[in-house]
Amino acid sequence: MKGKVYLVGAGPGDTKLMTLKGLECIKKSDVIIYDRLANDKFLKEAKEDCEFIYVGKKSSNHILPQDMINEVIAQKALEGKIVTRLKGGDPYVFGRGGEEAEVLYDEGIDFEIVPGITSAIGGLCYAGIPITHRDYASSFHVITGHLREDEDKEINWNALANCKGTLVFLMGIGNLKHISDRLIEEGRDPKTPVAFVSWATRYNQRTVVTDLENAYEVAQEKKVKAPSLIVVGDVVKVRDKLNFFENRDLFGKKVVVTRARKQSSDLSEKINSLGGKAVELPVIKIEKNDDTELRKEIENLRDYTHIVFTSRNGVELFFETLDDMGLDSRVFFGVKVCSIGAGTSEELMKRGIKADIVPERFVAESLFEEMKKTVKSSDRILIPRSENAREFLADKLKEICEVTEVFSYKTVIDEKSREIAEDVLKSDVDYVTFTSSSTVKNLVEIAGENYKELLEGKKLVSIGPVTSRTIEEFGLEVYKEAEVSTIQGVMDVLVNDK
Repeated sequence: MKGKVYLVGAGPGDTKLMTLKGLECIKKSDVIIYDRLANDKFLKEAKEDCEFIYVGKKSSNHILPQDMINEVIAQKALEGKIVTRLKGGDPYVFGRGGEEAEVLYDEGIDFEIVPGITSAIGGLCYAGIPITHRDYASSFHVITGHLREDEDKEINWNALANCKGTLVFLMGIGNLKHISDRLIEEGRDPKTPVAFVSWATRYNQRTVVTDLENAYEVAQEKKVKAPSLIVVGDVVKVRDKLNFFENRDLFGKKVVVTRARKQSSDLSEKINSLGGKAVELPVIKIEKNDDTELRKEIENLRDYTHIVFTSRNGVELFFETLDDMGLDSRVFFGVKVCSIGAGTSEELMKRGIKADIVPERFVAESLFEEMKKTVKSSDRILIPRSENAREFLADKLKEICEVTEVFSYKTVIDEKSREIAEDVLKSDVDYVTFTSSSTVKNLVEIAGENYKELLEGKKLVSIGPVTSRTIEEFGLEVYKEAEVSTIQGVMDVLVNDK
């Protein structure tokens, strides 16, 4: 039985520029064959058992030549698999998608094309350059800059040089001198504005502006490298007004997120949306404990006066068990619900529960100060929590009344991160964020005895005082601490650090 192939345009780089249909193809694929210009973050959306095949495609340095890529695509489909060929930009805009589709047709393999946003349009947009503008250009031409000798003869340089529209050369940095010389020879004004846009739509996007007669020298001086777009035309003049992306608060910043894999998306999304790059290095993993004891205490919840939640995870696992037992939030009738902070309270609100007691500062010490104002010796308190959590709150409450602790989960080291930790920390990282003491301890454990060396020069950002103390206990320096112990508090530190 033959499979099916989807030739999918991944867009210019920003993951949010992928189409919904393209994402659907990724999620149902058995095999994903991807190249250098397709953002590898898309691979996280694939099935757990999906096979990934990287085929490179850097100019003049291909991991696999095109003929072999065609063969791999066809072979995987002939094995009965659903294959997504993931290509940067659009498959049919200098992506050789037409060649790949012809091979599939000849082999009798079913295929579909999923268009993508070409960098020639989307990349320019993110650099503040509209490809058309009523005042400057009513047409545009997209030209391959990766010219073979015979292809150069096909290009009507005179027509390009004398048209009033925008010219966009893809993959042309290696032939820049030839391109600029030919355009000037055929009559293009040497003072025509030119822009180079490298790694368009990504956190490390870089735009260099010059004019046609100085294009080659400026590119050499500024070390403009592939992948870069070359834009020739008066539309470059409006870049200063329309450059929204490079003015974002975290543009160009690389931030390591150490939260658990399941929880990292919120912080990562906030970082990426402000033009930064979130590098996920989840050093903790949440493991659910046997829930026998928790079930027993849920059945007896009416015997308690208070229940205390000290984390989002505690809330999630409590309600998961509640649901498994066929119960709902009515079990809280007559019980005061206490929350350690905003994140935990938000998780409760998702289930329709508004916490009765929330401290102003989101730490155990502050929650105790609030609770001791009303807790009496006759009260009984249930605390479902992590077995790794601090003992402070439970110990202090036990001085007043009866307290039952249930260890519903524990945090352990995410072993998958051991393989990538050193590479991540050795890269050009600006910040490392820590959202709990566990993230600090586990990162140090994963990094090994050279952890200080690996973290040297990185700005360590802490979510609050307890986490800061743990950082300092390991002989490290806290760069800044969030004023409010929330994910937004961490974001405020990053955004305001000018």
